[in-house]
Amino acid sequence: MRPDTPAEHIAEAERLIRTATRYPEDQEPLLLQAAAHLELADARDRASSLYDELLSSSPANPHLVKALQAANLWEYGHEAEARALISGIRAAAPKDPAPWEVIAEALETHDELQASHDCFTEAATLLIAEEAPLTRATTALLTGRHRVRRLLGLPHDDWDMVADTRHIGPIPLDELHDPKRIWALGSDDPAELRAEIARLRAELGDRRAALSRPFPVAILHWPARELAELLTSYPTLGADYPSHEAHLLAVESSLRALAASGTTNLGIVTASVPSYEAFAASERTSPASPSLLAEYATTLAARGKATPWPPAPTHPCWCTSGKPYDECHGADIG
Repeated sequence: MRPDTPAEHIAEAERLIRTATRYPEDQEPLLLQAAAHLELADARDRASSLYDELLSSSPANPHLVKALQAANLWEYGHEAEARALISGIRAAAPKDPAPWEVIAEALETHDELQASHDCFTEAATLLIAEEAPLTRATTALLTGRHRVRRLLGLPHDDWDMVADTRHIGPIPLDELHDPKRIWALGSDDPAELRAEIARLRAELGDRRAALSRPFPVAILHWPARELAELLTSYPTLGADYPSHEAHLLAVESSLRALAASGTTNLGIVTASVPSYEAFAASERTSPASPSLLAEYATTLAARGKATPWPPAPTHPCWCTSGKPYDECHGADIG
């Protein structure tokens, strides 16, 4: 059941904090989820402390943590600090859409519509290339930009039309983002009120789907060929991967242990040697460092690369054997 009351959100946050202590390799996504629950409970000072703790420990995605911290600080009266963090993020121009979306929405929430529009536009200009396909995250940037432009009364441009065509909800994006919708909430006409409730439910459904995706607790899965190449190039990692069969069993066992502890939103991220080496280069760390593996998994998950676990019993197993999950790694582990 989803937490609903402030007390339930605080209890869930404390559970996530305890889990993070038990599984330090997954500390960042767990503490980010805990901070989100504390914000929902209006315990924003505690959420701020968690963000500070993360920032002091060299997180995998510092710009996202700073963005969430900025949004939280602004909500409980620390506007100057929030603005400083937002300015720093914009100056750093991160290549990840998530922090851009957070700070642009924070500006929008506080009626800084022109600044929000500029932020969304900066992000789109930086991250969206003509030859590259749109991802879910970059589409979200265009959707947010579309909404703010409607609030500003600006005419449609090319990116607005892209946002319209990418929107798959039952209510057209122009209608969802119509500023006049607010007027309908004060109407005495039952038909108008029912129509607005339908629109709001559609929008809420999209938002809930988005909230269920970020920061899954994800375990790294190496396909057999990739693992062989990894261990040939970096034999010091052999202690973590004695064999491919043992690796697959460890993935399933770890996820079951997390599920048994009450951790939700579990996933698997599939690794490749070129991707791992590129990540190591971006972190200025040797790929031979075992401690880098957990950071790599967390980063892939934060980028939306995680596949939810567990699969349905009759669906193909996550290990790519081709067998149904309940006849493969979903069977009882002896």
